[in-house]
Amino acid sequence: MQRFEVRYGDCDMQGIVFNANYLAYVDHTLDMWFRQVLGTNYLEFFEFMVKKVTVDWQSPARAYEVLEARPGVTRWGNTSFDLVVWMEVAGRKVARADLVYVSIEPGTHEPTPIPDRVRGRLGEPR
Repeated sequence: MQRFEVRYGDCDMQGIVFNANYLAYVDHTLDMWFRQVLGTNYLEFFEFMVKKVTVDWQSPARAYEVLEARPGVTRWGNTSFDLVVWMEVAGRKVARADLVYVSIEPGTHEPTPIPDRVRGRLGEPR
């Protein structure tokens, strides 16, 4: 889980987090999760690209609130996999991001099977 104090500058004129900033939160959450679970050098043996992202907003996050983001695997394929990041403020659902990633051959954009150690460390789908 990652915790973010929502910065004033992350908010729009309505005083709520600007929608594009949720994707930055998701990206940071997943990078920190991968670093924790796979090791800080994970990009040396595992490269991937986003194929699709959808975000479902349920309530606004505001400046200075603490946003909690929880990642997880929802599906494993041969070369692609699905992740989810749930976001909450003090137990209140804020947003859910669903992502489809494709494992690629390092240095290329060619799909390649997901390494077994990645599957094993990130865990079973929820």
